[in-house]
Amino acid sequence: MRSIWRTLSKPVYLPLADKAEDTYRALSSTSRALFLLLCAILIVSSVGLVYILNSSLLVAVPGYGGSLSEGIIGSPRFINPVLAMSDADHDLSILAYSGLLRATPEGRYTPDLAESYSVSSDGTQYTFILRKTATFHDNTPVTADDVVYTVGKIQDAAIKSPLQANWSGVTVEALDPGTVRFTLKSAYAPFIQNLTLGILPKHLWVSVSDEEFPFSDLNTSPIGSGPFKVGSISRSASGIPSSYTLKSFAGYALGEPYLSSIVLRFYQSESTLADALAKGDVEAASGLSPATLADIRDKNIETAALNRVFGVFFNQNQSEVLRDPDIRKALASSVNQTKLVQEVLGGYGVPLDGPVPPGILPASGAQDPTLLTDTNSLQASSTQTTNIDRALEAQDTLISKGWVKGQDGVLTKTTGKGKDAKTIRFAFSLSTGNVPELRAAADYLRRQWAEVGAEVDVKIFDQGDLSQNVIRPRKYDALLFGEVVGRELDLFAFWDSSQRNDPGLNVAMYANPTADRLLEQLRATSDDTQRVSIYNKFLAQLNADIPAVFLYAPDFVYSIPKDIQGLDLGFIETPSDRFLSAPFWHREVDYVWPLFEKQ
Repeated sequence: MRSIWRTLSKPVYLPLADKAEDTYRALSSTSRALFLLLCAILIVSSVGLVYILNSSLLVAVPGYGGSLSEGIIGSPRFINPVLAMSDADHDLSILAYSGLLRATPEGRYTPDLAESYSVSSDGTQYTFILRKTATFHDNTPVTADDVVYTVGKIQDAAIKSPLQANWSGVTVEALDPGTVRFTLKSAYAPFIQNLTLGILPKHLWVSVSDEEFPFSDLNTSPIGSGPFKVGSISRSASGIPSSYTLKSFAGYALGEPYLSSIVLRFYQSESTLADALAKGDVEAASGLSPATLADIRDKNIETAALNRVFGVFFNQNQSEVLRDPDIRKALASSVNQTKLVQEVLGGYGVPLDGPVPPGILPASGAQDPTLLTDTNSLQASSTQTTNIDRALEAQDTLISKGWVKGQDGVLTKTTGKGKDAKTIRFAFSLSTGNVPELRAAADYLRRQWAEVGAEVDVKIFDQGDLSQNVIRPRKYDALLFGEVVGRELDLFAFWDSSQRNDPGLNVAMYANPTADRLLEQLRATSDDTQRVSIYNKFLAQLNADIPAVFLYAPDFVYSIPKDIQGLDLGFIETPSDRFLSAPFWHREVDYVWPLFEKQ
């Protein structure tokens, strides 16, 4: 050891260094100063070049940290995927819980708690392999028994889950702790959407009886396996939650979210939420009306087409005049959906000419343009045609069919002769909900159809009254209403003849045997090309019968800070879908060499 030290401590003779030192000493003081200056310039230049090279090669990646505060209208009651009903319930549920699959903003599905899955050749069995690393927020592993328990509670009539109909006839079994299988009575392609269902932790819920289930504290202090877990809850003096602080969950199956926390604050009206947004009490808000948006133009606004189909649905069983196909054709052809969206929604919407909102039809097969008939030819017709022109053209067509314009401007038509003669008046009622946009749309249609020669009596109902006393008993001539179409191309509930009566959603009372067969085929196949072909055939039937006038899909409007990166609204089925990309939102940015960038 000492010999090594002696060797290392001996002076080292470097001839080049000695020569450089001798040369430096031989220089004059001026030359020495110049030499030192040049050395300094060389060092600074070298450091600068290294910095520039380093900066050009570094890439920006999401960084962990930061938070976001958002305001929500309403208060949560059931932060439980089995019972969730309100927007507030769904918002918190999608953040706190995760399912076997996770819907993506692109309208597809990606494994979440599941590592992989397979579907049988006949489309009746779905088998899932769970991730071995999947855990709940209390670090308990997620197992197949948790999946079986969750589905069982939905299917239990005593629980009264709003999802019960979605799981009717489905058998679920745990093949082993990490494998679960679902068996359907027959192939049903849209079933895959059910598999985004948030999974409950059986070990926490199993001791809760059916009677206690809706009252359990777990409904407001949830333990799930989603990207965020409950950190703290603030309550009002009456015990109602006023805000939730959610913390990122490091054990989330798809990776820890970048944001450290999301704070959700609850407000009882749109006006109080808008005021909180304007004051800076919250940074983000959604579900704001066009009128409110006009007051917050200084905020960053993101939009996406909401998965809704608004239209006027004709009840030909109640209104005699609406049984006339020429009348329905005139009503449809006279509506300028583009101008309606501008006037009523302030441009926050997409004009529609069919029963499917944007984003559902697979990109590989768009709607057949030959199916755009003159009754629903929104895209094909000239955008220069004025509302008056449309109305007069429709009126002239009706007059050529035997309708006569009276002194009051309303068309009438006499059928039969002598004692059998009967005069039909172009008059009907239009029922809708007491919502600003719907009231405005109804008034727009009333004015437009008056130019055609129709007398339209607009009837406004509160939402509860509309549902219970108008829609369910089918007591309306025409209904201005919005349908929530799922992520999958499944229109059975809205147009099959078996769904004409409550609780079916066929509010147009539409019945067509050919259309029924096509709707059944649409449900049975999962091949995108075939589905588009079947849909186009169904659309041809619908266009020929004109059971409704399709108007628009409203935009989902989200006010959120510009510095929130990673936001991808994409396909919005329900407002809570804005959080589908929440695990990837970030405010912090790190810079790393490409070698260390996450793939």
